[in-house]
Amino acid sequence: MRSLIVATGLTFASFGPVWAEAAKTPIVLVPHRAVYDLTLASSRGSKGVEAARGRIAMEFGGDACEGYTLTYRQVTVLEGGDSGSRTIDTQTATFESGDGMSMRFKSTSTAQGLLRDGVDGDAQLRPDGSLEVHFKQPRDETYSATGQPIFPTEHMKRLIEAARKGERTYSVRVYDGSDDGKKVYETLSVIGNRIEPGAGDLEEPARQDALAHVPRWPMTMSYYEEGTADRAPLYSISYELYENGIARALKIDYGDFSLKGELKSLEVPAITSACQP
Repeated sequence: MRSLIVATGLTFASFGPVWAEAAKTPIVLVPHRAVYDLTLASSRGSKGVEAARGRIAMEFGGDACEGYTLTYRQVTVLEGGDSGSRTIDTQTATFESGDGMSMRFKSTSTAQGLLRDGVDGDAQLRPDGSLEVHFKQPRDETYSATGQPIFPTEHMKRLIEAARKGERTYSVRVYDGSDDGKKVYETLSVIGNRIEPGAGDLEEPARQDALAHVPRWPMTMSYYEEGTADRAPLYSISYELYENGIARALKIDYGDFSLKGELKSLEVPAITSACQP
């Protein structure tokens, strides 16, 4: 691994002015709608998952001037283990301000059709780096944290920026409002070699004009409970992330099992905003 990093670093150095100029270009995340089909990638242990299927449907919109919206739904059917067949349906809607300082979020999760979790709240980052969250559901209460966490869209932009610079890892604390909304995750992302536009064996949705001239990077993001970064992550997400925020070749590793997500459809509307980030 060390020799690979050194060799890649030499490649970046040989194109120094080009990479320096790319790093100065503002990151523009494009609105898009994507659907991924889920299948079982691997299972561990005697009581592991024997089969899995499902789908992720997501729509990302907005820009750095008006803020960013995301609607996300993941339906997963798991077979095997002591519980037999289980269907888990998670739905999330978020809005993040363009400056990355505030986020509204609402999510629900059902298992076998029964509501398991539901949370609705507003999160604000303060100038001192602290986080304050006010919940509307499941009850009126507040949550606070320190340590300069950031929100998911800002996280994605920073990952792309790090990839452009040729950095190999990026670590930051992230708040996304998931679960009960009272967790800040420690994250570690590992960034692979830049993949040139159009390279590789791409599925049909990734061969469209909107991605024809866009580079991408393989990334693995691991999420940890606070204070446990030296242990196994709660879960990890791997994918190839395009410079405009679109992702392909998903893999979600939950520890006992992992799911593969294949990009089945992708719609990228024409950009009409005059926003200048």
